[in-house]
Amino acid sequence: MDHLRVHPRFLHSNATSHKWVLGAFAELLDNSLDEVCNGATYVKIDMLTNKKDNNRMLLVEDNGGGMDPEKMRHCMSLGYSLKSKVKDTIGQYGNGFKTSTMRLGADVIVFSRCAGKNGKRSTQSIGLLSYTFLRRTGKEDIVVPMLDYEQDGQEWRKMKRSSASDWDKNLEAMVQWSPFSSESDLLKQFDHMKDQGTCIIIYNLWEDDGEQLELDFDTDNHDIQIRGVNRDEKNIEMAQQYPNSRHFLTYRHSLRSYASILYLRVPHNFRMILRGKDVEHHNIVNDMMLTKEITYRPQPGLEGVPKDSNMLALVTVGFVKDAKAHIDVQGFNVYHKNRLIKPFWRIWNAAGSDGRGVIGVLEANFVEPAHDKQGFERTTVLQRLESRLIQMQKTYWTTYCHKIGYAPRRNKKNLEDRENYPDDVAEPSTRKSPRIPIQQRDKFSSHSPRSEGPINKPNIFPTAPANGNINTREKGEKSNRVHGVSASSSESTSPLTENVHDVDSQTAMNTQRANGNTSQTGFTSMKARSGSALVVRNPDLSAGAKLMQVSTPPHLRSPANGNVAVHPSSSTVSLQLLMEENRELKERLKRREEEILGDLLQDLESERNRCKELEVQLEEEKQKYEALNKEQDSILAIFTEERERRDAEEEALKKKLKEAENTTKDLMEKVTQLQLEKMKTMGHKWGQ
Repeated sequence: MDHLRVHPRFLHSNATSHKWVLGAFAELLDNSLDEVCNGATYVKIDMLTNKKDNNRMLLVEDNGGGMDPEKMRHCMSLGYSLKSKVKDTIGQYGNGFKTSTMRLGADVIVFSRCAGKNGKRSTQSIGLLSYTFLRRTGKEDIVVPMLDYEQDGQEWRKMKRSSASDWDKNLEAMVQWSPFSSESDLLKQFDHMKDQGTCIIIYNLWEDDGEQLELDFDTDNHDIQIRGVNRDEKNIEMAQQYPNSRHFLTYRHSLRSYASILYLRVPHNFRMILRGKDVEHHNIVNDMMLTKEITYRPQPGLEGVPKDSNMLALVTVGFVKDAKAHIDVQGFNVYHKNRLIKPFWRIWNAAGSDGRGVIGVLEANFVEPAHDKQGFERTTVLQRLESRLIQMQKTYWTTYCHKIGYAPRRNKKNLEDRENYPDDVAEPSTRKSPRIPIQQRDKFSSHSPRSEGPINKPNIFPTAPANGNINTREKGEKSNRVHGVSASSSESTSPLTENVHDVDSQTAMNTQRANGNTSQTGFTSMKARSGSALVVRNPDLSAGAKLMQVSTPPHLRSPANGNVAVHPSSSTVSLQLLMEENRELKERLKRREEEILGDLLQDLESERNRCKELEVQLEEEKQKYEALNKEQDSILAIFTEERERRDAEEEALKKKLKEAENTTKDLMEKVTQLQLEKMKTMGHKWGQ
């Protein structure tokens, strides 16, 4: 039957599904971690040198169960996966090995040893997937040379699937197009393996536009980094200053940083060794403070949501421990089946500093990852999850932002959302006294300017009974009621100050006559007969509190009944009040200017970071555009080549058809001649 042809150029086009080169490493790490169930205890990533051309190569090796000849052929095939039905395994599409290896380099050679089970003998196989080999030899289909061996006692004998000549052709291709020069050199790669394991060697690594290797092996001898837009020197410097934000600042360009957070849980006996040094597993929750745990359960009945009633996601949200430095670190780390799919997913892009410093961690097994495992399929389930995470971040930010130095948010909607956090214990913040209505200030206070709120000053009581005692609690409450301020508002002020209101003398006198003489509760009033002054002492104040002495003109001195009236035109009182108000207004203005300046600086820094992100996105879009152009050129080249081949075949068929027609014509002429000669012969016989 006719079958679909897969051109070698498809290998390169297929590899472009990995836009981020570290995502290709993650695919290979996934394959090794999945082998834990088969006894894998480590995966090793290192750099090697090709002895043929001295170029650098990549080594990825594990001691998992390995692959027998059939599994090796499945691994080299497109779209074939045995893991899609295996529980708790990450791979499911059967394309990760091909896309990841071809994304890192043009060629890959695989060595795998599988221990014998169920009466079967141990095997070892070698497979070569080489884009260079296919392109240089003009192949029109993907051809994979393979060699298989079977253990017979202490020796390994060849497993010939067809004929000896085919075996020799496969060996010849491997020796010519791999980094190894002979069959014995190939078999040496199994010497360090024990009973089982897989070794992947990727060579002819890709270069960037500057003809430098895309991978950087020189900056850190124990790391593999990448060049280009993902690398930001400023972030690298900040990572040293803010260690709790290090992974956010470095995971885009450092394989060690990315691999340390790639899995939510790593088996205790499994090691990831990068260039000779273990990768330390890191849980991002350890970088957080003021954490909250919120359970999210997807709405049942939605398309794509599993029917498992226990399906849920436990979201841990909090501030990064470096949040007080106000650096722009935020985003949710979303895992799927233990694997990090969306690192620091930024879903709330506020115009100002809102949301800064808030990070989260969750494992969402009910959303489907994309083929490159660097994102999720855009489904209704994902959209609902995204909306809920945005609400969580906004509510958390509004509730706790003041604890790390941001101004408290007074958004009514966000404050109502705090009901979602019944366990919240907010730190007490300074409460502002309620504002005095303008109409009441105009009616009862002719000297105080219309300020934004009450002014904290010592209370001045303009009248006193004959016995010199003033019930200041009742007087203060009446004075507050006159100005539209409840008595509870004065409790929120500092214990060293009280609200001061310059009241019209006649109003105060009428108020005092209505009250009569009352007992002393909080203040003691003393009239200094010799000094023409009223001294009010507050015994509740600390020992360092000052006595406030208000000068009184001679014509307002105490009458016989002991009452003192302070006229609102008293120049000394008004001047002192105005100076105090002016000083406080200046301080308030200064604080306001500092807040505005701080917010402007934060907004400026946020805009700068946003500009950088847009530049990164623009560069990524350019790369996507270039990749699409290259892919289009490849497809056009394939179509052009196919059309040329078909045209050539058509011309050849036309030529053959014409030759056949000519041959037929010649044969017909010969037949006619033979018939004529036969007739002549027969006529001659009849004539005789």
